[in-house]
Amino acid sequence: MKPELIKRRITVCTFLALLQLGSAFSQQSSRAAVPPQVEILGTQFLKIISAASSQEYHLYVNLPRGYQDTTKTFPVIFLLDAQWDFPLAQAIFGEQYYDGFVPAAIMVGITWGGVNPNYDSLRMRDLTPTNIKQIPHSGNGPKFLSFLKQELIPFIESRYRTARNERTLMGSSLGGLFTLYALFHETGLFNRYVLTSPSLQWDNGITYAYEKSYAEKHSNLPVRLFIGVGELEGGGVTQCQKFFTQLRERNYQGLKLSTKVIEGSGHSGGKAEGYSRGLQAVFARPSVSLASVVLDQYVGKYQIAPGVLFDLVKEDGKLVAIVPGGMKFVLNAENENDFYIRGGYLFIRFRKNGSGKVTGFEMEQFDGKQLVKRID
Repeated sequence: MKPELIKRRITVCTFLALLQLGSAFSQQSSRAAVPPQVEILGTQFLKIISAASSQEYHLYVNLPRGYQDTTKTFPVIFLLDAQWDFPLAQAIFGEQYYDGFVPAAIMVGITWGGVNPNYDSLRMRDLTPTNIKQIPHSGNGPKFLSFLKQELIPFIESRYRTARNERTLMGSSLGGLFTLYALFHETGLFNRYVLTSPSLQWDNGITYAYEKSYAEKHSNLPVRLFIGVGELEGGGVTQCQKFFTQLRERNYQGLKLSTKVIEGSGHSGGKAEGYSRGLQAVFARPSVSLASVVLDQYVGKYQIAPGVLFDLVKEDGKLVAIVPGGMKFVLNAENENDFYIRGGYLFIRFRKNGSGKVTGFEMEQFDGKQLVKRID
């Protein structure tokens, strides 16, 4: 083959490789460089300038329902690429909260500030763990992680009532790559990780090496981790499935891993379902099996309002509420006293008198709490 043809083939191959890589950081390139002026009820806007890099970052903060109760602290969800994903994730969180899947939490969306920020370039810089020669400014991930740990998280925790050991990191694409980098390099900084379509091809699959290095030194990984990938992502699905297998074969103590191939979705479109399923997975309440004798003490008739009665019965090893009209709701046991309904904002805590007899329960719904009396 002639030298000029060889050179041309190498150039074409490099171009095609960069096109594939481009899906990781240019999926939003058609969007305007200037962030939209978004006002979402209940949210706040903050700026922070990194002392280490002088980079300005913008933070979108969504405060949860009930934040006005000054006796409470709240978990924090840190969301990457807020310039695109904050409205989406904020809406998804609200839906999942209303359906009882997630607790009240503070959401902090992180993006870049300054004059006309070039998001594609900045995320390629901050969300990548290593430098590759095709993108000279890449590889600032370690410094960005240090910024999160030493500057941004303390900044948030000094301003809001946060539960200091309840942090979630969420990201997609390069944000997913960075989320995995954080998982294996600052494992305890977050205890929940939600990511979709991670750019596992970065730097010849360096994430696999990060996991292998972690496994050589640790037998435990005490986090809740969700990874989703779009069914139509081609090689991305294969890469994720390889990573899923690698993780499962470690048998890490404490790891609660959930994965999902999102049907009919591509690289960007899988975020909506991925974030929904991810939040459900990492905040999943326990569902324990209780002995029959424990359930028996709750079986009976209860009065929710004057003249409005319903029954609690035992069916197939579960406690079941039968409401007027015959509709049934399965109550899942979180422990011997606390129960909940999946897919609805309804939580029950049974009450007993001094002799241990069940007298009723406190029921929490989306609009408040009430006491329900046992009448049989």
